[in-house]
Amino acid sequence: MHRDQEVLALPPRVYPTVDLRQDGVQHGFLKVPHSNDTSAWGAVMVPITVIRRDDGPVALLTGGNHGDEYEGPIVLSRLANALKTRDVTGTVIIVPFMNTPAVHAGKRTSPLDGGNLNRAFPGRADGSVTERVADYFSRCLLPMADVVLDIHSGGRTLDFLPFAAIHELNDTEQQARCDAAMQAFGAPYSLRMRDPDAHGLYDNAAESQGKVFVTTELGGGGTASARNVAIAHRGVYGVLVHAGIVPADVAWRDGADAASEATSVQLAMPDDDCHLTSEHDGLLEMRHDLGTMVKRCDVIARVHDVTRTGVAPVEYRARRDGMLIGRHFPGRVGIGDTLCVLADVLPSA
Repeated sequence: MHRDQEVLALPPRVYPTVDLRQDGVQHGFLKVPHSNDTSAWGAVMVPITVIRRDDGPVALLTGGNHGDEYEGPIVLSRLANALKTRDVTGTVIIVPFMNTPAVHAGKRTSPLDGGNLNRAFPGRADGSVTERVADYFSRCLLPMADVVLDIHSGGRTLDFLPFAAIHELNDTEQQARCDAAMQAFGAPYSLRMRDPDAHGLYDNAAESQGKVFVTTELGGGGTASARNVAIAHRGVYGVLVHAGIVPADVAWRDGADAASEATSVQLAMPDDDCHLTSEHDGLLEMRHDLGTMVKRCDVIARVHDVTRTGVAPVEYRARRDGMLIGRHFPGRVGIGDTLCVLADVLPSA
């Protein structure tokens, strides 16, 4: 048997302490065995909440895919405390701290194995802790789900306009379902995303199984603003109401109207020129703020040398027209860092 076939034949090495098919509210863990110097028979305990009543649609809600992004963990922890069995028809699976070791460390990747969970899919049953978590999601949680919402922000090194996002898919019917869920999230901006590094994404794992998948980028800078938390809170309920799992009155009861915005601005990233990468180390001087429209060849940013004086800053110019939707954060930038992200503004329907 080929090595990959042998791995696929292995059962997932993650053990839930909750019954995913049982009615009621359950708070428990995904137990990932991890023998280490401080705990010979230890385990990484990934918190999970399941709220189920009767058969019906299944929503899988995740945050903390990266450990320095806080809106998802905050909002999903609140949701896990707020939802009651009587509130749902179907199932809501909530994993607020998906990459638990990274969340505990406040870092993008896991300190246990260096794993970036959002580049580890579909995972491996015989792999590292991060790979085994990805494998469990790929083989156990994603197959159950009808709609998947994964809440992200820019973490410590990026800052974004608050947007929900989907990918361009070959299946037009699936694309339409994803788009409808994105609109239901109701962020100030809605983006058809082009990812510069799509290999191993949770997004791709869900989409390849035909699921409705929506992600977000809600600010960043290593913190969570009141506005972006409110947007995420309203957006989670918007998706649950849209999926037919939670009635609108439950969302109103939990104050999910608090982030109501005007009609979402529709955005698209049609090509790789939307991304601008730094080729220098230094201090970043942004010449435009997020939300600004720029023209091709406009100076978007300058990078200043910090090793000597008398050296002119390096200018970075836009390679296309567009709205500035993302930027490097904070002020020190390194070679290879994303400087900024542009997107087209689509005509209103």
